[in-house]
Amino acid sequence: MGKMIELTAADGHKLAAYRADPAGKARGGVVVIQEIFGVNSHIKSVADGYAQDGYLAIAPAMFDRAQRGYDTGYSQPEIQAGVAIMQKLDWKQTQLDVEAALAEAKKAGKVGIVGYCWGGTVSWVSAARVAGLACAAPYYGGGMPGFIGEKPKVPVMCHFGEQDQSPTLDQAKAIAKAHPEITAYFYPGAGHGFNCDQRGSYNAGAAKQARERTLEFFRKHLG
Repeated sequence: MGKMIELTAADGHKLAAYRADPAGKARGGVVVIQEIFGVNSHIKSVADGYAQDGYLAIAPAMFDRAQRGYDTGYSQPEIQAGVAIMQKLDWKQTQLDVEAALAEAKKAGKVGIVGYCWGGTVSWVSAARVAGLACAAPYYGGGMPGFIGEKPKVPVMCHFGEQDQSPTLDQAKAIAKAHPEITAYFYPGAGHGFNCDQRGSYNAGAAKQARERTLEFFRKHLG
């Protein structure tokens, strides 16, 4: 359904991105931020889903800075490899890559950002630091506790699994408490990665409910 395109960040870095277009006129744009597994088949299917709901979806290859074309599964060695690449990335450059995706998505109108796992942390930081977003929907960002002091400039809806260890339930509740302006949902029985139907941690009920809430949130803030 979608296709790979190339984006250029403000510092000249060229990165790949998966672009999924809606059938009719777009309601707005959605930037989809990957987990530590690259723009893999799952992230493409997430982007396709938002396109089917009427949004121009752009999933930038955020790991291109460290390793181009990164695309893996979910085994323990692949998790370790993904963490190693993530640790090589610089937050200022990550922000430039988000901005490049945002510029592309803006062709469709207002833009929201959604991200999962590492992408959840990126979405949370972007809500505070990236100009031009209309809203953000982070899912279980393991790094979010380290950015609890960020000040979101746009409406934020967070999704956390109560069984998650990254962030833990206590850490997630601390973020919600520190930011009464955000909406935070906690899913009982759901762990880290509960949205991903290719992972053992997939929780169909929580994934469906979180997606419905996110869509409603996008309808309100994007169109």
